[in-house]
This record gives sequence, C-alpha cells and structure tokens, in this order.
Amino acid sequence: MAHNLEPASAGTPRHDLVRGLFIDGRMVDPGPRALMNITAPRDGTTIAQVIEASAEDVDRAVASADAAFRSKEWRSMSVRTRARLVNKLADVMEAHLDELFELETLNNGRPVRETRAQLARVPDLFRYNAGLAMARRDDVIPVEGDYLTYARRLPVGVVANVTPFNHPLLIACRNLAPTFASGCTTVVKPSEYTPLTTLRLAEIFSSAGLPPGVFNVVTGPGAVTGRALSEHPGIRKLVLTGGTEAGRRAGAAAAGNFARQTLELGGKTPVVVFDDYDLDQAVNYAAFGAFVGAGQTCVCAARHIVQRSIYDAFVEKLAAKAKAIAVGDPFDAATQMGPLISARQRERVLDFARIGLEEGARLVAGGQVPPALANSHGFYVEPTVFADVDPRMRIFQEEVFGPFTVVTPFDTEDDAVRIANDSPYGLAAAIRTRDIARAHRVADRIEAGIVWINDHHRVDAASPWGGFKLSGIGREFGKEAFDAYFDVKAVMVNVGDQPFDWFDMSAPAQRLN
Repeated sequence: MAHNLEPASAGTPRHDLVRGLFIDGRMVDPGPRALMNITAPRDGTTIAQVIEASAEDVDRAVASADAAFRSKEWRSMSVRTRARLVNKLADVMEAHLDELFELETLNNGRPVRETRAQLARVPDLFRYNAGLAMARRDDVIPVEGDYLTYARRLPVGVVANVTPFNHPLLIACRNLAPTFASGCTTVVKPSEYTPLTTLRLAEIFSSAGLPPGVFNVVTGPGAVTGRALSEHPGIRKLVLTGGTEAGRRAGAAAAGNFARQTLELGGKTPVVVFDDYDLDQAVNYAAFGAFVGAGQTCVCAARHIVQRSIYDAFVEKLAAKAKAIAVGDPFDAATQMGPLISARQRERVLDFARIGLEEGARLVAGGQVPPALANSHGFYVEPTVFADVDPRMRIFQEEVFGPFTVVTPFDTEDDAVRIANDSPYGLAAAIRTRDIARAHRVADRIEAGIVWINDHHRVDAASPWGGFKLSGIGREFGKEAFDAYFDVKAVMVNVGDQPFDWFDMSAPAQRLN
C-alpha cells in the first residue's frame, strides 16, 4: 500500500546552498570548480550542490591527511589522550543526532524511523574502538639466545574510505572509529548521491577538537574522484563498501601501490527456512530482511529457500505482508518503506521484475511503481516477491539492490545448503529453525562471512563483518577490523656481551641469522 505525497511543508528539513570539500579542517570554497546536484529521493528535488573533486583536489586532501599523520600533535598523542578524544567524538555526535537523522533521511530517502534506529547506535562504534585502543598491548616474543624481541603495532598511515549511498553515516563511521583510535588519518569519498551527512560530520568533529587534516572529505563520482583516491600513492589502506565491480577496479588500483585493502562488496543473501520454525515469524523476518532500507543493502534477504511442506503457505503470507507495507514519504511517520536512491535504481528493479516474468517465475507481489505515487517525482517501487524461482534464473543469481526477493522450495537439508551456496557471493546468510543442532550444522556449511540464526540485519561493534568469494576481503567491526589499521614492526635487541666478528676465521662457528 502507498501514501499519497503531500507538498513539502515548511517544517520539512532542507539542506542549504553549495557544499565544498572538507580539507585540512575547513570547508573549501567551491570557486570555479564543477558542481554536482544532490537530489532528494522522496520527490526528485535538488537539495544541495557539492564540488566534483578533481585529481588535484584529491592530491591536496591526501597531502593534508599525510601531514596530519606525521605531525607531532597526532603521531605523538598518548593512547589515553587519543581514547579520550575518540570518546568525545562519540558524545558530540550523539548531541547532533537529531540533525543527522533528518539530513540522512532527506539525502538517502530511508524512513526517519529506520534512520533513527540505525544512527542512534553509531556513537558506540567510537566508544568501542577507544576501548580497544586502551586495551592494546605490544608483544614480547620469546626467541633463542640473548635477545629481547618485541613486536610493535604502528598505524598504517592515510586511509581512503569510500562509502556507498545506502548507509552513508553508519559505514563511514564504522571505519572512522578505528581510523582515529589507531592513530591513522583519512580521506573519505562518500557516494555522489549521499555526501551531506559525511560533510556535516566532518564539521562537527573539527569543532570538537579533531586536529586539522585528520578527517578530510572529497566529493565526486567514483569514476573520477574515487579512482584518483584509490590509485593515489599516498594511500596506505583502502576501505571500500560498494558493488563487486567497483571494488574490483578500486582494489586493482590500490594494489598497484601495495596498499592494504578491506572491501565489502556485493551479496545475494540466502535465507533457509525450515518447517519447524514459526511460520508467521519467518514471514516477518523475511519482510524485514528484504524490504528494510527499500532492499538497498548488501545483506538484503534476496533468496528465500523454503522447506516444501510450508512453501505454499509461506509464499501466500509473504505476498500479503509485502502488499501491506506502506510505501511513501520518508518523513511521514506512517511510512514503512521509502524510495530508492535514484530513478536509475528504480528502473533496475523494474527491469528485474520484467526479467523474472520472462524467465517464467511467478510474480506474487509488487513489480511496479505504486499507483498512488506514480506522479510524485520520487523514486518509488512496490515491495516485490517472485515465487517458483529456479536457481538458474537471473533473478536468483544477480544482485538487484532493491525491495526484491525470490522464493524457491527445497526438500532436504543437503538441498538447502546446495541451493544457498549456488552463488558467486558469500557476504551473509540466515537460517530459520528451532533445531539448535541443525542450526549450527547448516551455519558451518553455508559459504558466508556472516550467518544469522533466527534473526537478520543484526550487527554489533564487537562482531566481525565481511564476506567470502566475490563479496570482498577483510573484516569491519570488531578487533579484527581494528588490528587491520596497524603495521607490525619487529625489534630485536642483542642483550649479550659476546664479541662478534663474522670474518674472524679462527673464531668458533657462529650463527648466520
């Protein structure tokens, strides 16, 4: 179901004017630079303009980050002082959450109910990483002979943080937190669709005392700005969340400079539903997994693999649930699903609906623009469900990135695992069952970096996040992510007093290394 859109009221948040790049602790005047329009998905209106950063702008931002990294103020900051600063950033961000909620909803179209629920937990990412910084210790290594050997962990340097449009602030912050806590510096390149909250956060953090150059933001398209950043020789670590092909290109560019990489890429999440699980709860989780964020998540519940004994009932109930979801203006408190990010993304979803019909799948819900919103100028599409989907179909294999899910039956546990693993992706998976032994058994066999048992979309600052296969490399969140912001230096100290001369041929045999 859909809400009619009313004209924007005077109280509807709007962003203002032209936004510059954020470099060296201040907003850069646009001057004669090329500008990009930023569009509100709710109604297609232009809400701001931002600079399309050139390679020269990127070079300036990287130079600023590198200078800050090497500065005495940042590099020599004690762990306790750094942890206090990172905790302060969490507090300051929390104080600005109402502003950030509204700006994010305006910019990416997620219902304000979703935005509030997600962003309210983001400050804790900084607190968690501040705790890791305080708890980190270097290692003393036992070795043979009169030697003291220890390993030091040193921040890698300048980090390129390339973020997507679907969760702009969450994904930026899940990397900003370990960046700052580790002592690295960063240049963030937000999606060209959703740069506004990242730019605003840079201003907020600068006002809170983050030194100039530690947090820089460059805006622009991936093909220009993103490429210049990924291939820049001053970048020592690339963190990117996006599509698999974008990750492949950026990763190859960064590899030319032997930069470390953490890439969270595409997904086609399988959800295996066994017949011992409560059917209504299975449907509720299916709708939540598939349609939250208008399905624009890398872990969208895109493939429901349902035991045959409950298959027909599941399809019927999921179709009814999808049809009842209120699609509309993200600032309307009654809205349950907002628009897609762009007209292009809406057309992609509609194209896949046509492909599903051509392939012979059964459309049971959605597949079109909501009639009540057809003239809204926003980028809306109905929650879409296809049943009787063969695993060889494109709609089963390819990532759609929208409110689009498919359902296929299975007979045995082995069948379910085989169908779930029949994908080039391996980011996330979910299992619905009350049999705890089966839950763990199937979780072990499914090829995915994240597995939810009787849940979906759950994340925690302490739990590692990342995928297998074409879903990327490396992990975000948790100690695993924090550790990846450090290089390891081994120091070996000869504490003995024995004379040494390798070229004294009369001396007893000595160890070469």
